[in-house]
Amino acid sequence: MTLANQISSERRFKFCRTVFALILREMATTYGRSPGGYVWAFLEPLAGITLLSLVFSIAFNAPPLGSSFPLFYASGFLPFLYYTEVSQKLAAALRFSRPLLFYPTVTFWDAICARLILTVLTNAVVMIVIFSALISLETGSPNLRPIHLLNAFLMTTALGFGFGVMNCFLIMASPLWERLWGIANKPLFIISGVLFLIDDVPDKYADLLAFNPIVHIVGEARKGIYSNYTGNYVNSIFVYGLSMTLSALGILLLRRFHKHLLNNG
Repeated sequence: MTLANQISSERRFKFCRTVFALILREMATTYGRSPGGYVWAFLEPLAGITLLSLVFSIAFNAPPLGSSFPLFYASGFLPFLYYTEVSQKLAAALRFSRPLLFYPTVTFWDAICARLILTVLTNAVVMIVIFSALISLETGSPNLRPIHLLNAFLMTTALGFGFGVMNCFLIMASPLWERLWGIANKPLFIISGVLFLIDDVPDKYADLLAFNPIVHIVGEARKGIYSNYTGNYVNSIFVYGLSMTLSALGILLLRRFHKHLLNNG
């Protein structure tokens, strides 16, 4: 083994070891200190889906797609919740691991990767379990399209990562940004197509809603669950393009200024 390969191998080992240690710390602080632990990762989305289903089943005879209220609202609520969790976790990554980032062996990239990996794995399990349970309760076996479901998951991960790393820099640079971002996101749940189909919205409003990338994610998830749903408005290129732009800019800014932000924040 050459010297360069040996150094590269040692760096990868240190990176994996550091990230794994940060993941264990994240698990202990996020779920280990609350009664029930990881059970809350399932109970919180189930409670939201149940509440939405009860409220809208009183007002309507059937959901906009299919015959199951819980499955329809889960197809919008779970991707939205996943995006929110990824973006918020990554936005607070440096602040959460700030004491550790002063050690030379821990980098800002380690902190971001640890939070991303744990959030992705946790939400993947939660979504698989909940969707499997709801689908098994359906009368008749839905004709799922796994490619669309996987694409929706990847789109959500990419978008959450992009906004997360960008906000990670902005929040560290200006604490006021966190408040402004929180205010701007208040109506996001309502305008993301979680509660309705974009297809039922008049064209002039649907065109405006299409600038919201989460609308495309929710539409892609519903294409994966309902084989008869076309969702022609879904534009994966728009979501991935926006995600990559935000990711590249956020990582570039963090790499350039993270030490200054940690020392002066």
